[in-house]
Amino acid sequence: MDKRIIAIGGGELKTRETLAIDDYIAREAKKAAGDRRACGLFLPTASHDCMPYYNTFHKVYTGLFDIKTDVALICNREVDMEKLRAKFEKADFLYVGGGDTVFMLNAWRESGLLPLIQEAYERGVLICGLSAGAICWFEEMYSDSVVEGEYSMYSGLGWIEGKISPHYNERMLDFDEIVLYNKYRAWGLENNSALEIVNGKPLKSISAGGKVYTLDGTSGELIKKEFISE
Repeated sequence: MDKRIIAIGGGELKTRETLAIDDYIAREAKKAAGDRRACGLFLPTASHDCMPYYNTFHKVYTGLFDIKTDVALICNREVDMEKLRAKFEKADFLYVGGGDTVFMLNAWRESGLLPLIQEAYERGVLICGLSAGAICWFEEMYSDSVVEGEYSMYSGLGWIEGKISPHYNERMLDFDEIVLYNKYRAWGLENNSALEIVNGKPLKSISAGGKVYTLDGTSGELIKKEFISE
């Protein structure tokens, strides 16, 4: 099975800013489900398991796309791994919400949730995520997770090669400078844009109004290109 990630650069799910991307995710989930009703599992760890965030996800994916939803909660509670495993086994896609990326990764490791996510990815369950949920899969990610408003590079899971910034339209000047200074190759995902990655290879961009960019500072000059498809 193909291993797939849809990394969404940002945007408000509540106000339907990412709706074109959500529609694409829903259609892919329904293909995977076949004759069954598709199911999406929401992971709100980065927002410290904010239930209003899950409710928004439910309203969009159930209300608009007729997809059954569930939620995986691990913050400030005893974690029943068997119940969580059952939720993962029923899911046609995972959706990882935005928030504090570093906190999320630490919580996944400490709770034992990370192996369930990785098992789902390996068996071909579609992995989707917005902001924190978009960048955590990469080798390095540009975030203000430790001190709000102070952006820096942090280590991600390393499942996908490269460095990445979400909300690129808001962080462009600073991130461009970092890419150029360090002679990086990197990705910039604007709000309301997404990058689909299949078997570790970036395949195409999906737009709800935003754009995906490749950045290359290796020559000492920043080369920026809009990424559409390979």
